Parts: sequence; C-alpha cells; structure tokens
Amino acid sequence: MASPGEADVTVPHVEKKKKPPARYWQEPQDREIGGNKDGGRPKQQEKQRTHKAKKRKRDEQPRDGKKVISGKSDPFPGPAPVPKDKLQKFKRQDKIQKPRRQHYRLKDIITRSEEASEMAQKQAARFDLLLPEDAGFLEGDEDEDTCMISQEDIADAVDITSGAKYFNLKLSQFGPYRLDYSRTGRHLLLGGRRGHVACVDWQSKQLMCEINVMESINDVKWLHTEHMYAVAQKKWLYIYDSNGIELHCIRTFNDVLRMQFLPYHFLLATASATGFLQYLDVSVGKEVAAISTKTGRLDVMCQNPHNAVVHLGHPNGTVTLWSPNQKEALVKMLCHQGGVRSVAVDKTGTYMITSGMDKKMKVFDVRAFKPLRSYFLPAGASCLSLSQRGLLSAATGDIVQVYRDVWSTPVTKPYMAHRVRGLIWGLHFCPFEDVLGVGHGEGFTSMLVPGAGEPNFDGLDANPYRSAKQRQEWEVKALLEKIQPELITLDPTELAQVDRTTFEQRHRDRVEAL
Repeated sequence: MASPGEADVTVPHVEKKKKPPARYWQEPQDREIGGNKDGGRPKQQEKQRTHKAKKRKRDEQPRDGKKVISGKSDPFPGPAPVPKDKLQKFKRQDKIQKPRRQHYRLKDIITRSEEASEMAQKQAARFDLLLPEDAGFLEGDEDEDTCMISQEDIADAVDITSGAKYFNLKLSQFGPYRLDYSRTGRHLLLGGRRGHVACVDWQSKQLMCEINVMESINDVKWLHTEHMYAVAQKKWLYIYDSNGIELHCIRTFNDVLRMQFLPYHFLLATASATGFLQYLDVSVGKEVAAISTKTGRLDVMCQNPHNAVVHLGHPNGTVTLWSPNQKEALVKMLCHQGGVRSVAVDKTGTYMITSGMDKKMKVFDVRAFKPLRSYFLPAGASCLSLSQRGLLSAATGDIVQVYRDVWSTPVTKPYMAHRVRGLIWGLHFCPFEDVLGVGHGEGFTSMLVPGAGEPNFDGLDANPYRSAKQRQEWEVKALLEKIQPELITLDPTELAQVDRTTFEQRHRDRVEAL
C-alpha cells in the first residue's frame, strides 16, 4: 500500500532477453569473457610447468651422457666401438694437410669434409655386419684338387636355382662368339663372328631379341642400360635397342675391333684396325676424342675400372695407357718379348695381368709399373678375365683355367678347369654371380665358379632386381652425375688437391708484370 501523499507508480515488467542456443561452431560467451580477463595466465603457467619439467629431466641425466631408463644408468654409455680392421677396410684417404697461413675458410672446409668422411667410414663399418651374404670358395677333400671337380658334379651338388646357371647353348652355325654381361649381371649379349646377335635374360632364359646383321661382327658391348648395345661390324659401328631395332650407324667409327664402355663417363671407347682410339659420348652422341696411336692394328683392349684409363696391347710387346685428354700415351710399358694377346685390370686398379706370344702370363703393380709375378703357360693364354673377387680366368685353346690369388702368392695349379667344345673367342665373369661366360666356336657355355662374384650389391648403383621405374630414376640420376672426360687421370686423388706449383708460378708472373 502506498501512503496517502504518494502516487501509485507501476514499474513495468522487463523480461530478460534469452540467449540463443549455443552452436557447436561457436564458443560460449562466458568463456570468451573469462579468456579476455585473464587468458594469458593459464598459458604462462603451462609454459613454466613445461620448462620446469624439461629442466628437471635435464638435471636428472648424468653429465657423462648416460641415459636414465627406469631409474638405472646405462652400463654401456656412448656408441658401440667399431673394430679397427673394419674401419681400415672402409678408409677413404689420408688426412689432408691444412695450410699454414690464415686461410680460415679453407681450414673450415677441410675440417668439415674430414668429419663427414670419418662419419661415412664409421657408418659403413657398422652396416658391414648387416650384409646378408658372404663369399665362399670351392673346398676339396684331403688329397683332392678342386681343378679335377667337373661342372656336372658342382651342378648336382648345389641347389636347383644355382644348378640351372650351368648350361650350354649350341650355336655352331654363326660362331665363334663374343659376349658381354650388363652391369647388373642379369642380361647377356652374344655376338657371332658371322653376324648373329642375341640379347638374353639369361637367368630366366628369356630371349629379348635375335637378329642377323648379314655382316661380320668383331665385338659387342652393352651401353649404360640393358636397352641399348653397340655392335662393331665389318665396316662401321652400329647402335641397336633391346628389340633389335637399329638406332644409329656411326660412320666416323670405322673398322672397329674392340670396345670398352666407361659407365660413369657415358663414354664408349673403340680401338680400330687403322690404329685409332676413339671416344664416343653416348649421352649426347658426339665424338669426344680421336687419337692416332701410331702403333698399328689394335685388337687388345681393356679398361681400368678405378680411373677409367684405357689399356691397349700391341704386337711389339708393349702396353700403353690412354686418356681422352692427351694425344700421347700416359705410360708405355714393355711387358713381353712377343706380342701382347690379352690384358685385364682388377676393379681396384692396383694389378694388371697380361699374356703374350712368349707363353708367359705376368702380373704388374699399376701404381709402381713393376712386375710382381710371372707364370709360364705351355700354350699361352688367348683371353683373360678378372672377377669381382679377384679370380683370374685364362683361355688356352678350348680349355678354361681359373686361378686364385695370382698376385699375392705364387700359384702352381689352377683353382678350376673346364674343356669346351670349340676354340675360345671370349671370356667374361658375370657381376654379382658365381658364373663365368665362355664364348667359343660351338656357341656359349655358362660355367659355375664358386667365389667369383661379389655377394652384396649396391642397390643405388647396379641393382639386379630393380624395376622399370627404378631403372628410369637411376638413369636420370646417372646422367646428372656424369663425370666429364677432362677428369680422367692416372691418379684420381689429384682432383682434390691444390696445385701449389702453378699457383706460385702465377703469383710470380703477376709480381713481375707489376
């Protein structure tokens, strides 16, 4: 009730505005308001908590690098030690001498490169334990020579897959045959003297292509992949693909007798009957160099896989070493009293084996150019081939003999021996397989030679099991990393050194000019 002097005042009823229902994409307003008031504090507290936890964890760890696991210290702190012999196996080079003057940037570059080299050396030594395969040789019983064991006995004793690698191809119509295996070891190229050319995936026995060029053939050679190969025919050099289609006829390369392919330089080196050594860059199709050796017919040729230097044998008993950068021979060595019949160099580039008309087989140290061993073969050796593990095969007439460790210890008897049906015209060990391919007058023979191939392959370089996509990727990468022919030298380590003499001479000339 209002008093008599006061008037009645009615207060209007104000309804509170209802909030709209909260949607799942909208945050509640009271959270936003609360966040605006003191939103920084919880975040700061969370950061402080995380920082304290990290600091406590860091303090709990001992100073010597031992990690705490379940409250216990590591009994073997640090990385596992690597055996010294393993480190020595993967040693790259000696330490570079640092300059005495204040070349801070150069010293820093040298230090970093040495650290990277040491790390790569240790990693390679550690991963060597994980390699799945191991090399093994043929071992005979007491008073039993391994050279007396026949191929049929070996094929019966091994598993079915390995036993299938011993086979004969009877090709008596167009022989004798020269052969070449691809770098992966899966594909075989055969070239008959009377014009027969065949590409075979020899492990699955699938024929890729077979043609007859209707002309005499002197040599055949795979190029960078198993899809291209070169054939040295009677007159000119031809390039074919794996379907037998002629891609190129190179008429500047005439009367070619022998060929070698340098895989990291993409160079095809050819030796001709006119005495010319020519280099063809297969990536661009240009002739890099043509050198007149002035030594007559060139029918003995091989390459040094270590430095890509080409070795040529001559009828006067000398072996010459050639690079595409010089018109004269890098080295001339008198190896035999008669003509040189065959030359082979091991994969490390340390040893060279030669055979001559004087019925001798000699082993030379290429680093010092001095003879190490000399062996007398009653009939001489017409063909030589070295495997990845250092086994040497020598062909004498229709007999193949395989020797072990010809450069370390004197050899008195062969490791293995086998007689084929015709006169041998070509020998080649298959990469990554214990197989020796023999081309002769009656066709081709694939021999089993235990311990010949490298059991572990580099999947980034030559992968026998690569797919078509992997091959394409590898080809692009190899072309990007192609080494220029100007870098072919006798000693590849010279490329990483500073030519102090030239630098000082240039400095002296500059001072005199001023």
